[in-house]
Amino acid sequence: MENNLLAEAINLTLFGMGFVFVFLTLMVVVTTMMSLLVQRFQPNLNLAATSNIELSSDIDERTKAIITKAIGIHTKT
Repeated sequence: MENNLLAEAINLTLFGMGFVFVFLTLMVVVTTMMSLLVQRFQPNLNLAATSNIELSSDIDERTKAIITKAIGIHTKT
């Protein structure tokens, strides 16, 4: 009985590891395909241009300085 139990344990382990391997491989392939589709159909966005945002004149100087500093910190990281 122990041989049968050990064989079933090995079989279950190999089946589980195989399932995880196939799932992760499929996930990598699908993610790569989605990335290629997004790059193909999405126009190139220039994230560096966000620092050139013109702020409305309705904003007071303190708020304008805070927003400018926040954008600068965000683009550095």
